[in-house]
Amino acid sequence: MSNIIDRRKNSKGKSLNNRQKFLKRVEGQIKKALPEILSQEKIKDSHNGGKVKVPVKGIKEHSFSHDPGSGNKNIVRPGNDKFVEGDRVPKPKQGRGSGRGKGSNSPEITEDEFVVELSREEFLAYFFEDLELPNMVKKYMQSTDSFKNRRAGYVKYGVPSRLNVKTSYQQSLARQIALKGAFQQKIKELEEKIKKEKDKEKKKMLQDELEERKKHMRTIPFFEEVDLRYNNFEKVPLPTTSAVMFCIMDVSASMGFHEKDIAKRFFTLLYIFLTKQYKNVEIVFIRHHTVAKEVDEEEFFNSRESGGTVVAPSLELMHKIIRERYDVDQWNIYCCQATDGDVWSDRDAVDCGRIVERDLLPVIQYMAYLEINDHDIDGSLWQVYSRFKEKAQFSMRNIYDVSQIWPVFKGLFRKNKVLEES
Repeated sequence: MSNIIDRRKNSKGKSLNNRQKFLKRVEGQIKKALPEILSQEKIKDSHNGGKVKVPVKGIKEHSFSHDPGSGNKNIVRPGNDKFVEGDRVPKPKQGRGSGRGKGSNSPEITEDEFVVELSREEFLAYFFEDLELPNMVKKYMQSTDSFKNRRAGYVKYGVPSRLNVKTSYQQSLARQIALKGAFQQKIKELEEKIKKEKDKEKKKMLQDELEERKKHMRTIPFFEEVDLRYNNFEKVPLPTTSAVMFCIMDVSASMGFHEKDIAKRFFTLLYIFLTKQYKNVEIVFIRHHTVAKEVDEEEFFNSRESGGTVVAPSLELMHKIIRERYDVDQWNIYCCQATDGDVWSDRDAVDCGRIVERDLLPVIQYMAYLEINDHDIDGSLWQVYSRFKEKAQFSMRNIYDVSQIWPVFKGLFRKNKVLEES
């Protein structure tokens, strides 16, 4: 019986690889726990990570062992001063174990749990694995906040790693040819003078100068500093897709704490999703009751201001902001509207339908309508919006329970809903 001991030290980064393998093994338990995290914790906090309980059996690894019923084995157990070979070891009496924990009276078999703590990147990777924003097409490349290096000829000075050997060799050959040509011309002139010269002393001086010229020609260096050429690079801006997301939420008196809480959670989830999908994204928050107002993120989620229910001004404000700040040829525009569906009048619902159909759908990539109520009867706003169901840029869902947030979100942004840009 052999014992193999691995004494190799962990190489740099090996722990990360081992963690990735472990997460792959317990992937099923992690995915099952994500909706529970969403329903029990604030999304704004949970997107930073989360703890997932995994049964111990889910982390067991396969192992090899010898068959206990075969083979010859000699086992030495240290510390034995009571038994010799052939004795039977008695079992401990019931309830006389050495454990210090308090026993349980429950007859059910329980199992310890193993807690896996996910980082923000790991959490988001699992959270949005099966989702994709509809119409996420690079309609216009505008932002230039990232760069790449592009070849831009050669320079005479640089770091050794950028030395271009071929170009430097060509420069060296050109220099050698030019210098040799000058020396050869001078040598030819000296040789002609020597042939014509009659004076021995002058002839001797000319011969010495000729030898000096030939010596200089033979000692022309193969490489000089002036020959060296280095690859030159310049930073070129990389365009990225620009997108803007309008988040519209009803904060009227008919929207109670429960309805507002669901809306806040959904928009927070949407915000996390967008920041993962787009590098260059702007989000516009619009709250409305009797009046509509553009606010920042903090006021959007935490303001206590409320009133009656008039929806059309929020859509008008969105259209106004698009005209003033976002060129439809340069921005991918998305919208998500959350309300309980109650409006003061049918006229307001009709106005909403008119604004959506005439002003918004022609210029936006996608609009999602989220109605938060438990009514069996469709409200006037739902009825008006229902005629847009067949349009590629529009989708609507009903929700009332926190546990429905994740299924509704997946229904709105499932990958198979990705549409081709017209």
